[in-house]
Amino acid sequence: MAKEEAQNEVSSVVSDLIDFLNASPTAFHAVDEAKKRLRSSGYEQVSEREDWKLEAGKRYFFTRNYSTIVAFAIGKKYVAGNGFHVVGAHTDSPCLKLKPVSKVTKGGYLEVGVQTYGGGLWHTWFDRDLTVAGRMIIREEKDGSVSYSHRLIRVERPIMRIPTLAIHLDRGINDGFKINTQSHLLPVLATSIKAELNKAVTENGPVETGFQIDGDKVNERTTNNSSKHHSLLLQLLASQIGCKPDDICDFELQVCDTQPSIVAGATKEFIFSGRLDNLCMSFCSLKALIDATSSVSSLEDETGVKMVALFDHEEVGSNSAQGAGSPVMVDALSRITSSFGPDSKGLEKAIQRSFLVSADMAHALHPNYMDKHEENHQPKMHGGLVIKHNANQRYATNAATSFIFREIATNHKLPIQDFVVRNDMGCGSTIGPILASGVGIRTVDVGVPQLSMHSIREMCAVDDVKHSYEHFKAYFQEFSHLDAKIVVDI
Repeated sequence: MAKEEAQNEVSSVVSDLIDFLNASPTAFHAVDEAKKRLRSSGYEQVSEREDWKLEAGKRYFFTRNYSTIVAFAIGKKYVAGNGFHVVGAHTDSPCLKLKPVSKVTKGGYLEVGVQTYGGGLWHTWFDRDLTVAGRMIIREEKDGSVSYSHRLIRVERPIMRIPTLAIHLDRGINDGFKINTQSHLLPVLATSIKAELNKAVTENGPVETGFQIDGDKVNERTTNNSSKHHSLLLQLLASQIGCKPDDICDFELQVCDTQPSIVAGATKEFIFSGRLDNLCMSFCSLKALIDATSSVSSLEDETGVKMVALFDHEEVGSNSAQGAGSPVMVDALSRITSSFGPDSKGLEKAIQRSFLVSADMAHALHPNYMDKHEENHQPKMHGGLVIKHNANQRYATNAATSFIFREIATNHKLPIQDFVVRNDMGCGSTIGPILASGVGIRTVDVGVPQLSMHSIREMCAVDDVKHSYEHFKAYFQEFSHLDAKIVVDI
Protein backbone atom coordinates (compact mmCIF):
# COMPACT_ATOMS: atom_id res chain seq x y z
CA MET A 1 0.00 0.00 0.00
CA ALA A 2 2.82 2.40 0.94
CA LYS A 3 4.55 1.67 -2.38
CA GLU A 4 1.34 2.38 -4.29
CA GLU A 5 0.85 5.69 -2.45
CA ALA A 6 4.45 6.72 -3.21
CA GLN A 7 3.94 5.93 -6.90
CA ASN A 8 0.72 7.97 -6.95
CA GLU A 9 2.56 10.93 -5.39
CA VAL A 10 5.30 10.69 -8.04
CA SER A 11 2.64 10.52 -10.72
CA SER A 12 0.83 13.57 -9.33
CA VAL A 13 3.96 15.78 -9.14
CA VAL A 14 5.16 14.71 -12.59
CA SER A 15 1.74 15.16 -14.17
CA ASP A 16 1.67 18.66 -12.69
CA LEU A 17 5.12 19.37 -14.16
CA ILE A 18 4.00 18.17 -17.61
CA ASP A 19 1.04 20.57 -17.45
CA PHE A 20 3.38 23.41 -16.42
CA LEU A 21 5.80 22.68 -19.26
CA ASN A 22 3.06 22.46 -21.88
CA ALA A 23 1.60 25.77 -20.70
CA SER A 24 5.00 27.53 -20.85
CA PRO A 25 6.50 27.80 -24.34
CA THR A 26 8.21 31.10 -23.37
CA ALA A 27 9.38 32.89 -20.22
CA PHE A 28 6.29 35.12 -20.45
CA HIS A 29 3.98 32.10 -20.45
CA ALA A 30 5.93 30.48 -17.59
CA VAL A 31 5.39 33.60 -15.46
CA ASP A 32 1.72 33.68 -16.44
CA GLU A 33 1.30 30.05 -15.39
CA ALA A 34 3.15 30.71 -12.13
CA LYS A 35 0.82 33.66 -11.44
CA LYS A 36 -2.26 31.49 -11.93
CA ARG A 37 -0.95 28.86 -9.52
CA LEU A 38 0.03 31.41 -6.88
CA ARG A 39 -3.29 33.24 -7.05
CA SER A 40 -5.29 30.02 -6.79
CA SER A 41 -3.24 29.21 -3.66
CA GLY A 42 -4.04 32.50 -1.94
CA TYR A 43 -1.00 34.59 -2.89
CA GLU A 44 -1.72 38.28 -3.39
CA GLN A 45 -0.09 40.28 -6.19
CA VAL A 46 1.77 43.48 -5.31
CA SER A 47 3.23 46.01 -7.74
CA GLU A 48 6.75 47.41 -7.67
CA ARG A 49 5.25 50.73 -8.77
CA GLU A 50 3.17 51.03 -5.62
CA ASP A 51 3.76 51.11 -1.86
CA TRP A 52 3.62 47.71 -0.20
CA LYS A 53 1.42 47.10 2.83
CA LEU A 54 2.60 43.69 3.99
CA GLU A 55 1.44 41.62 6.95
CA ALA A 56 3.15 38.79 8.81
CA GLY A 57 1.53 35.47 8.02
CA LYS A 58 0.49 36.59 4.52
CA ARG A 59 1.71 35.53 1.05
CA TYR A 60 2.56 37.78 -1.91
CA PHE A 61 4.17 37.91 -5.36
CA PHE A 62 5.22 40.44 -7.98
CA THR A 63 6.42 40.30 -11.57
CA ARG A 64 8.95 42.36 -13.50
CA ASN A 65 8.67 42.63 -17.28
CA TYR A 66 6.24 39.70 -17.03
CA SER A 67 9.24 37.39 -17.51
CA THR A 68 10.57 37.40 -13.91
CA ILE A 69 8.45 36.55 -10.88
CA VAL A 70 9.18 36.64 -7.14
CA ALA A 71 6.83 34.99 -4.61
CA PHE A 72 7.22 35.12 -0.83
CA ALA A 73 5.44 33.97 2.31
CA ILE A 74 6.10 35.97 5.49
CA GLY A 75 6.31 34.03 8.75
CA LYS A 76 3.85 34.96 11.49
CA LYS A 77 6.79 35.61 13.86
CA TYR A 78 8.86 37.53 11.34
CA VAL A 79 10.52 40.77 12.43
CA ALA A 80 12.74 43.09 10.39
CA GLY A 81 16.27 41.73 10.16
CA ASN A 82 15.27 38.06 10.11
CA GLY A 83 16.43 35.90 7.23
CA PHE A 84 15.04 34.95 3.83
CA HIS A 85 14.98 31.32 2.69
CA VAL A 86 15.16 31.51 -1.08
CA VAL A 87 15.15 29.16 -4.04
CA GLY A 88 16.24 30.89 -7.24
CA ALA A 89 15.81 29.53 -10.78
CA HIS A 90 15.28 30.94 -14.26
CA THR A 91 12.42 31.07 -16.75
CA ASP A 92 14.34 31.34 -20.04
CA SER A 93 15.83 28.67 -22.31
CA PRO A 94 17.97 28.79 -25.47
CA CYS A 95 15.78 29.46 -28.49
CA LEU A 96 15.41 31.34 -31.76
CA LYS A 97 13.87 34.81 -31.44
CA LEU A 98 12.33 36.76 -34.29
CA LYS A 99 14.40 39.72 -35.50
CA PRO A 100 12.95 43.27 -35.41
CA VAL A 101 12.74 42.94 -39.20
CA SER A 102 11.93 39.27 -39.82
CA LYS A 103 10.75 39.50 -43.43
CA VAL A 104 13.01 37.39 -45.68
CA THR A 105 12.11 36.27 -49.21
CA LYS A 106 14.47 33.94 -51.07
CA GLY A 107 14.09 31.48 -53.95
CA GLY A 108 10.31 31.69 -53.98
CA TYR A 109 9.99 31.10 -50.21
CA LEU A 110 8.84 33.30 -47.36
CA GLU A 111 11.31 32.83 -44.50
CA VAL A 112 11.47 34.29 -41.01
CA GLY A 113 14.64 36.03 -39.82
CA VAL A 114 15.67 34.90 -36.34
CA GLN A 115 18.38 35.59 -33.76
CA THR A 116 20.01 32.86 -31.70
CA TYR A 117 19.32 33.30 -27.97
CA GLY A 118 21.69 31.58 -25.57
CA GLY A 119 23.94 28.63 -26.28
CA GLY A 120 21.55 26.28 -28.03
CA LEU A 121 22.30 22.98 -29.75
CA TRP A 122 21.11 24.52 -33.00
CA HIS A 123 21.36 21.38 -35.12
CA THR A 124 18.46 19.94 -33.07
CA TRP A 125 16.15 22.65 -34.42
CA PHE A 126 16.24 21.27 -37.96
CA ASP A 127 13.29 19.22 -39.28
CA ARG A 128 11.04 20.01 -36.30
CA ASP A 129 7.42 21.15 -36.50
CA LEU A 130 7.71 24.74 -35.30
CA THR A 131 5.45 27.63 -34.34
CA VAL A 132 5.74 31.01 -32.61
CA ALA A 133 4.84 32.28 -29.13
CA GLY A 134 5.62 35.30 -26.98
CA ARG A 135 4.06 38.65 -26.21
CA MET A 136 2.58 41.46 -28.28
CA ILE A 137 1.80 45.13 -27.67
CA ILE A 138 -1.69 45.77 -29.06
CA ARG A 139 -3.37 49.10 -29.77
CA GLU A 140 -6.94 49.21 -28.46
CA GLU A 141 -9.49 51.97 -29.10
CA LYS A 142 -12.68 52.31 -27.10
CA ASP A 143 -15.03 55.28 -26.96
CA GLY A 144 -12.47 57.46 -28.72
CA SER A 145 -9.73 56.61 -26.21
CA VAL A 146 -6.58 54.75 -27.24
CA SER A 147 -4.65 52.41 -24.93
CA TYR A 148 -1.94 49.79 -25.40
CA SER A 149 -2.10 46.33 -23.87
CA HIS A 150 0.39 43.55 -23.28
CA ARG A 151 -1.01 40.27 -24.65
CA LEU A 152 0.47 36.78 -24.64
CA ILE A 153 0.21 34.82 -27.85
CA ARG A 154 0.81 31.25 -28.86
CA VAL A 155 0.01 29.71 -32.23
CA GLU A 156 -0.69 26.07 -31.39
CA ARG A 157 -0.32 24.52 -34.84
CA PRO A 158 2.95 24.04 -36.74
CA ILE A 159 3.46 26.97 -39.12
CA MET A 160 7.15 26.77 -39.99
CA ARG A 161 10.12 24.44 -40.33
CA ILE A 162 13.90 24.58 -40.79
CA PRO A 163 14.62 21.87 -43.39
CA THR A 164 17.98 20.14 -43.60
CA LEU A 165 19.85 19.84 -46.88
CA ALA A 166 19.50 16.44 -48.59
CA ILE A 167 22.53 14.17 -48.26
CA HIS A 168 22.67 13.98 -52.06
CA LEU A 169 23.60 17.68 -52.11
CA ASP A 170 26.15 17.39 -49.30
CA ARG A 171 27.82 13.98 -49.24
CA GLY A 172 30.06 14.92 -46.31
CA ILE A 173 27.24 15.92 -44.00
CA ASN A 174 27.68 12.89 -41.72
CA ASP A 175 31.33 13.80 -41.19
CA GLY A 176 30.25 16.95 -39.38
CA PHE A 177 27.06 19.03 -39.46
CA LYS A 178 28.39 22.57 -39.74
CA ILE A 179 25.76 25.27 -39.28
CA ASN A 180 26.00 28.88 -40.31
CA THR A 181 23.55 30.40 -37.84
CA GLN A 182 22.95 33.43 -40.07
CA SER A 183 22.10 31.67 -43.32
CA HIS A 184 21.03 28.13 -42.38
CA LEU A 185 18.68 28.71 -39.42
CA LEU A 186 15.85 30.55 -41.19
CA PRO A 187 12.47 28.83 -40.75
CA VAL A 188 10.35 28.45 -43.90
CA LEU A 189 6.89 30.00 -43.41
CA ALA A 190 5.34 29.52 -46.87
CA THR A 191 6.02 29.66 -50.58
CA SER A 192 5.64 33.07 -52.18
CA ILE A 193 3.03 31.91 -54.67
CA LYS A 194 0.74 30.36 -52.04
CA ALA A 195 1.11 33.38 -49.78
CA GLU A 196 0.07 35.62 -52.67
CA LEU A 197 -2.94 33.46 -53.54
CA ASN A 198 -4.10 33.26 -49.92
CA LYS A 199 -3.82 36.93 -49.00
CA ALA A 200 -6.65 37.96 -46.71
CA VAL A 201 -9.20 40.26 -48.29
CA THR A 202 -8.79 42.72 -45.45
CA GLU A 203 -5.06 43.13 -45.91
CA ASN A 204 -3.99 46.71 -46.60
CA GLY A 205 -1.42 47.34 -49.31
CA PRO A 206 1.74 49.39 -48.67
CA VAL A 207 0.98 53.09 -48.71
CA GLU A 208 2.75 56.30 -47.80
CA THR A 209 2.33 57.69 -44.31
CA GLY A 210 -0.70 59.97 -44.19
CA PHE A 211 -2.06 58.79 -47.56
CA GLN A 212 -5.86 59.04 -47.76
CA ILE A 213 -8.02 56.04 -48.70
CA ASP A 214 -11.78 56.70 -48.87
CA GLY A 215 -11.26 59.80 -46.78
CA ASP A 216 -9.49 57.94 -43.93
CA LYS A 217 -5.84 58.42 -43.08
CA VAL A 218 -4.02 55.09 -43.26
CA ASN A 219 -2.15 54.27 -40.04
CA GLU A 220 1.64 54.40 -40.30
CA ARG A 221 1.90 51.15 -38.33
CA THR A 222 0.46 49.19 -41.27
CA THR A 223 3.22 50.40 -43.55
CA ASN A 224 5.94 49.82 -40.97
CA ASN A 225 4.77 46.37 -39.92
CA SER A 226 4.21 45.03 -43.42
CA SER A 227 7.65 46.25 -44.44
CA LYS A 228 9.23 44.53 -41.43
CA HIS A 229 7.30 41.26 -41.28
CA HIS A 230 5.45 39.09 -43.78
CA SER A 231 1.79 40.11 -44.08
CA LEU A 232 0.88 36.44 -43.86
CA LEU A 233 2.54 36.19 -40.44
CA LEU A 234 0.90 39.40 -39.21
CA GLN A 235 -2.53 38.18 -40.33
CA LEU A 236 -1.99 34.89 -38.56
CA LEU A 237 -0.97 36.64 -35.33
CA ALA A 238 -3.87 39.09 -35.53
CA SER A 239 -6.41 36.32 -36.05
CA GLN A 240 -4.99 34.48 -33.04
CA ILE A 241 -5.37 37.53 -30.78
CA GLY A 242 -8.61 38.75 -32.31
CA CYS A 243 -7.38 42.12 -33.57
CA LYS A 244 -6.48 43.74 -36.88
CA PRO A 245 -2.94 43.41 -38.25
CA ASP A 246 -2.45 47.19 -38.04
CA ASP A 247 -3.29 47.10 -34.31
CA ILE A 248 -0.08 45.15 -33.66
CA CYS A 249 2.38 47.78 -32.44
CA ASP A 250 5.31 45.51 -31.60
CA PHE A 251 6.10 42.03 -30.35
CA GLU A 252 8.71 39.74 -28.80
CA LEU A 253 8.22 36.33 -30.36
CA GLN A 254 10.29 33.19 -30.38
CA VAL A 255 10.22 30.00 -32.38
CA CYS A 256 8.88 27.00 -30.43
CA ASP A 257 8.60 23.27 -30.93
CA THR A 258 4.99 22.08 -31.14
CA GLN A 259 5.65 18.58 -29.78
CA PRO A 260 4.22 18.37 -26.26
CA SER A 261 6.13 17.35 -23.13
CA ILE A 262 5.49 13.72 -22.17
CA VAL A 263 6.38 10.95 -19.74
CA ALA A 264 8.25 8.37 -21.83
CA GLY A 265 10.70 5.45 -21.90
CA ALA A 266 10.01 1.72 -21.88
CA THR A 267 9.16 1.85 -18.17
CA LYS A 268 7.86 5.43 -18.25
CA GLU A 269 10.83 6.60 -16.18
CA PHE A 270 11.77 9.66 -18.26
CA ILE A 271 10.38 13.06 -19.16
CA PHE A 272 10.97 14.11 -22.76
CA SER A 273 10.47 17.84 -23.20
CA GLY A 274 11.88 21.13 -24.34
CA ARG A 275 12.91 23.76 -21.77
CA LEU A 276 13.59 21.37 -18.87
CA ASP A 277 16.55 23.68 -18.36
CA ASN A 278 15.26 25.44 -16.43
CA LEU A 279 11.47 25.15 -16.17
CA CYS A 280 11.84 21.87 -14.28
CA MET A 281 13.60 23.70 -11.44
CA SER A 282 11.21 26.64 -11.68
CA PHE A 283 8.25 24.29 -11.29
CA CYS A 284 9.73 22.22 -8.44
CA SER A 285 10.66 25.30 -6.40
CA LEU A 286 7.31 27.00 -7.02
CA LYS A 287 5.28 23.91 -6.13
CA ALA A 288 7.41 23.34 -3.03
CA LEU A 289 6.80 26.93 -1.84
CA ILE A 290 3.06 26.74 -2.48
CA ASP A 291 2.68 23.38 -0.71
CA ALA A 292 4.95 24.39 2.18
CA THR A 293 2.79 27.45 2.86
CA SER A 294 -0.66 26.10 1.99
CA SER A 295 -2.00 25.31 5.47
CA VAL A 296 -3.14 27.90 8.00
CA SER A 297 -0.54 26.69 10.48
CA SER A 298 2.41 26.55 8.03
CA LEU A 299 3.53 30.11 8.84
CA GLU A 300 2.45 30.19 12.50
CA ASP A 301 5.88 29.51 14.02
CA GLU A 302 7.98 30.77 11.12
CA THR A 303 10.41 33.62 11.91
CA GLY A 304 11.73 34.11 8.38
CA VAL A 305 10.44 34.70 4.85
CA LYS A 306 10.15 31.82 2.39
CA MET A 307 10.78 32.96 -1.17
CA VAL A 308 11.04 31.75 -4.76
CA ALA A 309 12.64 34.00 -7.40
CA LEU A 310 12.41 32.98 -11.06
CA PHE A 311 14.57 35.22 -13.26
CA ASP A 312 14.72 35.88 -16.97
CA HIS A 313 17.89 36.09 -19.12
CA GLU A 314 20.08 33.59 -17.25
CA GLU A 315 21.03 31.96 -20.55
CA VAL A 316 22.63 35.20 -21.76
CA GLY A 317 24.38 36.33 -18.58
CA SER A 318 21.55 37.76 -16.42
CA ASN A 319 22.49 41.35 -17.25
CA SER A 320 19.08 42.95 -17.77
CA ALA A 321 16.51 44.90 -15.76
CA GLN A 322 14.82 41.60 -14.89
CA GLY A 323 17.82 39.27 -14.71
CA ALA A 324 19.55 37.96 -11.59
CA GLY A 325 22.24 40.60 -12.15
CA SER A 326 19.67 43.37 -11.67
CA PRO A 327 18.52 44.77 -8.29
CA VAL A 328 15.35 42.58 -8.33
CA MET A 329 16.46 40.44 -5.39
CA VAL A 330 17.91 43.26 -3.27
CA ASP A 331 14.85 45.40 -4.01
CA ALA A 332 12.53 42.64 -2.79
CA LEU A 333 14.54 41.94 0.38
CA SER A 334 14.82 45.65 1.14
CA ARG A 335 11.13 46.44 0.67
CA ILE A 336 10.01 43.49 2.78
CA THR A 337 12.48 44.32 5.56
CA SER A 338 11.60 48.01 5.66
CA SER A 339 7.88 47.18 5.78
CA PHE A 340 8.37 45.72 9.25
CA GLY A 341 10.70 48.17 10.95
CA PRO A 342 12.79 51.34 10.70
CA ASP A 343 16.11 49.61 11.56
CA SER A 344 18.64 51.14 9.12
CA LYS A 345 20.79 47.99 9.36
CA GLY A 346 17.86 45.59 9.05
CA LEU A 347 18.61 44.61 5.45
CA GLU A 348 22.30 43.91 6.11
CA LYS A 349 21.42 41.70 9.08
CA ALA A 350 18.72 39.95 7.08
CA ILE A 351 21.09 39.10 4.24
CA GLN A 352 23.59 37.53 6.64
CA ARG A 353 20.80 35.39 8.09
CA SER A 354 19.53 34.37 4.66
CA PHE A 355 20.21 31.41 2.40
CA LEU A 356 19.83 30.86 -1.35
CA VAL A 357 19.39 27.58 -3.18
CA SER A 358 20.42 28.29 -6.78
CA ALA A 359 18.47 25.65 -8.71
CA ASP A 360 19.58 24.95 -12.27
CA MET A 361 19.64 21.64 -14.13
CA ALA A 362 22.79 19.48 -13.92
CA HIS A 363 24.63 17.21 -16.35
CA ALA A 364 23.74 13.52 -15.98
CA LEU A 365 26.35 10.93 -16.96
CA HIS A 366 25.93 10.14 -20.68
CA PRO A 367 26.37 6.41 -21.45
CA ASN A 368 27.85 7.13 -24.89
CA TYR A 369 30.29 9.77 -23.63
CA MET A 370 31.52 8.41 -20.30
CA ASP A 371 34.85 10.21 -20.62
CA LYS A 372 33.17 13.61 -20.38
CA HIS A 373 32.67 13.20 -16.63
CA GLU A 374 35.24 13.21 -13.85
CA GLU A 375 35.57 9.66 -12.49
CA ASN A 376 34.36 10.37 -8.94
CA HIS A 377 31.61 12.80 -9.91
CA GLN A 378 29.15 11.15 -12.26
CA PRO A 379 25.56 12.22 -11.51
CA LYS A 380 23.05 9.58 -12.51
CA MET A 381 19.35 9.70 -13.21
CA HIS A 382 17.18 8.64 -10.24
CA GLY A 383 20.10 9.65 -7.99
CA GLY A 384 18.50 12.80 -6.62
CA LEU A 385 19.53 16.43 -6.72
CA VAL A 386 23.13 17.22 -7.66
CA ILE A 387 25.21 19.60 -5.52
CA LYS A 388 27.54 21.48 -7.88
CA HIS A 389 31.05 22.45 -6.80
CA ASN A 390 33.69 24.57 -8.52
CA ALA A 391 36.89 25.86 -6.90
CA ASN A 392 36.92 28.82 -9.31
CA GLN A 393 33.47 29.96 -8.14
CA ARG A 394 31.56 29.12 -11.30
CA TYR A 395 29.20 27.62 -8.72
CA ALA A 396 28.72 29.32 -5.33
CA THR A 397 28.66 26.17 -3.16
CA ASN A 398 30.97 25.90 -0.13
CA ALA A 399 31.30 23.40 2.72
CA ALA A 400 28.85 25.21 5.00
CA THR A 401 26.14 25.63 2.36
CA SER A 402 26.47 22.12 0.92
CA PHE A 403 26.29 20.67 4.45
CA ILE A 404 22.94 22.36 5.09
CA PHE A 405 21.43 21.02 1.91
CA ARG A 406 22.94 17.56 2.47
CA GLU A 407 21.66 17.44 6.03
CA ILE A 408 18.12 18.10 4.84
CA ALA A 409 18.49 15.18 2.42
CA THR A 410 19.72 12.91 5.25
CA ASN A 411 16.84 13.87 7.53
CA HIS A 412 14.31 13.01 4.84
CA LYS A 413 16.10 9.98 3.38
CA LEU A 414 16.47 11.72 0.02
CA PRO A 415 19.29 10.77 -2.39
CA ILE A 416 21.92 13.41 -3.13
CA GLN A 417 24.86 13.57 -5.56
CA ASP A 418 27.95 15.72 -6.23
CA PHE A 419 29.32 17.18 -9.44
CA VAL A 420 32.68 18.69 -10.33
CA VAL A 421 33.64 19.35 -13.94
CA ARG A 422 36.82 17.77 -15.28
CA ASN A 423 39.93 19.95 -14.92
CA ASP A 424 40.49 19.85 -18.68
CA MET A 425 37.00 21.14 -19.51
CA GLY A 426 35.32 24.52 -19.12
CA CYS A 427 32.60 24.91 -16.49
CA GLY A 428 29.22 26.53 -17.01
CA SER A 429 27.69 28.80 -14.41
CA THR A 430 24.35 29.80 -12.88
CA ILE A 431 22.59 32.65 -11.12
CA GLY A 432 24.24 31.37 -7.91
CA PRO A 433 27.57 33.25 -8.15
CA ILE A 434 25.80 36.35 -9.50
CA LEU A 435 23.47 36.59 -6.50
CA ALA A 436 26.07 35.43 -3.99
CA SER A 437 28.46 38.20 -5.04
CA GLY A 438 25.85 40.85 -5.81
CA VAL A 439 23.69 40.38 -2.71
CA GLY A 440 26.13 38.75 -0.29
CA ILE A 441 23.85 35.82 0.45
CA ARG A 442 25.04 32.30 1.38
CA THR A 443 24.42 30.04 -1.61
CA VAL A 444 24.41 26.41 -2.67
CA ASP A 445 24.16 25.42 -6.34
CA VAL A 446 22.03 22.35 -7.09
CA GLY A 447 20.09 20.80 -9.96
CA VAL A 448 18.29 17.76 -11.33
CA PRO A 449 20.54 15.64 -13.62
CA GLN A 450 19.48 15.66 -17.27
CA LEU A 451 20.66 14.69 -20.75
CA SER A 452 20.57 16.75 -23.97
CA MET A 453 20.87 20.06 -22.14
CA HIS A 454 20.16 23.02 -24.47
CA SER A 455 18.66 20.76 -27.14
CA ILE A 456 15.20 21.53 -28.49
CA ARG A 457 14.21 18.26 -26.80
CA GLU A 458 15.75 17.31 -23.43
CA MET A 459 15.27 14.45 -20.97
CA CYS A 460 15.38 13.82 -17.22
CA ALA A 461 14.10 11.16 -14.81
CA VAL A 462 10.64 11.11 -13.27
CA ASP A 463 12.02 10.12 -9.84
CA ASP A 464 14.35 13.13 -9.70
CA VAL A 465 11.46 15.53 -10.18
CA LYS A 466 9.82 14.14 -7.04
CA HIS A 467 13.16 14.13 -5.16
CA SER A 468 13.70 17.78 -6.11
CA TYR A 469 10.21 18.85 -5.07
CA GLU A 470 10.50 17.05 -1.72
CA HIS A 471 13.97 18.46 -1.08
CA PHE A 472 12.88 22.05 -1.71
CA LYS A 473 9.73 21.59 0.36
CA ALA A 474 11.75 20.20 3.28
CA TYR A 475 14.17 23.13 2.94
CA PHE A 476 11.33 25.63 3.26
CA GLN A 477 9.93 23.80 6.28
CA GLU A 478 13.16 23.17 8.20
CA PHE A 479 15.83 25.70 7.31
CA SER A 480 15.22 28.05 10.25
CA HIS A 481 15.61 25.22 12.77
CA LEU A 482 18.71 23.77 11.11
CA ASP A 483 20.47 27.08 10.53
CA ALA A 484 20.24 27.95 14.24
CA LYS A 485 22.60 25.03 14.97
CA ILE A 486 25.37 26.12 12.58
CA VAL A 487 28.12 28.45 13.80
CA VAL A 488 30.58 29.90 11.26
CA ASP A 489 31.38 33.60 11.77
CA ILE A 490 31.29 33.75 15.55
